[in-house]
Amino acid sequence: MMRPLLLSALFVSLLWLPAALNGAKKASVTEWPQWRGPNRDGVSPETGLLDEWPKEGPPLLWKTKGLGGGYSSLAIVDGKLYTLGRRGNGEELIALDGADGKILWSTPTGGNNAPNGTPTVDGDRVYAIGLQGDLVCANVADGSLVWKKNFGRDFGGQMMSGWGYSESPLIDGDRLICTPGANEAMIVALDKRTGDTIWKAAMPAAVGPRGKDGAGYSSIVVSHGAGVKQYVQLIGRGVIGVRAENGEMLWGYNAIANDTANIPTPIVRDDFVFCSSGYGTGAALLHLVKSGSGVRADEKYFLKPGVMQNHHGGMVLVGDHVYCGNGHNQGFPLCVNLRTGKVAWHPGRGPGQESAAIAYADGNLYFRYQNGVMALIEATPKKYTLKSAFQLPGSGQPGWPHPAIADGRLYLRDQDELLVYDIQKK
Repeated sequence: MMRPLLLSALFVSLLWLPAALNGAKKASVTEWPQWRGPNRDGVSPETGLLDEWPKEGPPLLWKTKGLGGGYSSLAIVDGKLYTLGRRGNGEELIALDGADGKILWSTPTGGNNAPNGTPTVDGDRVYAIGLQGDLVCANVADGSLVWKKNFGRDFGGQMMSGWGYSESPLIDGDRLICTPGANEAMIVALDKRTGDTIWKAAMPAAVGPRGKDGAGYSSIVVSHGAGVKQYVQLIGRGVIGVRAENGEMLWGYNAIANDTANIPTPIVRDDFVFCSSGYGTGAALLHLVKSGSGVRADEKYFLKPGVMQNHHGGMVLVGDHVYCGNGHNQGFPLCVNLRTGKVAWHPGRGPGQESAAIAYADGNLYFRYQNGVMALIEATPKKYTLKSAFQLPGSGQPGWPHPAIADGRLYLRDQDELLVYDIQKK
């Protein structure tokens, strides 16, 4: 016969077990709260995902329409999805139910164009930037506007060329960091609750001959290179680093700039920054080094455009290797060693056509090609292995929005439509 103490312990443990299981299940649910996921690097922490797909693709859970025009991707938090689209006569910030895609609310942001940026969710607020530089803060509950700024009107901002602002704002602690593109306010830090300006980062007089003044089409990432917290961004004149504390311009690298559109979000790791650009530019690895009270960026290597250039599909770093679609407006799969610049593999065309937007999860690369082919490629430098590919039902417009991966699902925006696939192992 069990002692009373043991019976009591067993009873308590049985009561605790369902709660523990529920807690474990809840902890396994991942989110994609901003551009390129939790760390703005295109990497999902998801595990237990399919290693191969059926010929027709993984199961389609649901699809919905009504998102309007544009190339925005998705933010996914707490069972809700957030995106931007041109609906009717204007740009709108949109929230959807993650269970079925039902639109919960939509809020006009200003402008009358098809937006490209992805919203950023932080607590009870969501932030987004429209094509004409309309920066909005809204309540996640109902979409009501909390505050609004405009890059041109409030900061004298400008783009390097004419396709409009495509940035996804960064939330860092109590601050929102973004890129109006003015010489006196290239990057600004705002109070995320009020929109009040904390500091403005001004461009130096001499930044190099390549590129053009103004913001590029990239989004900011955080680096602690050389022991200094800084914001790294690709702008019209190349890659720059700005001290997070006060907006001091720390360094700039002009060789990566082109005159048309500088787009891919840089990769940061430790004291290094990896950057690339299309339009016949190339790619480079920079080493951030302490210099007096500041930081300098030393070029470790430069890859000519015939070796590597990324247009706008983005790059991911897995282990010590960078993976991307290579070539201007091409998606040739490419694997490059970050430290050395040595190409591990480059098999040629690959399964799809034109540019490829990519993400990574659970050992595999997700290539979303411009012509609607979705491919699964093993993320290993040993050899190129295409595991699966299928054709998405298309809108006829370029399939440029970047994939989002969360909670065992693959989310693919295609203009007015959103497709959600079940990629979790059963």
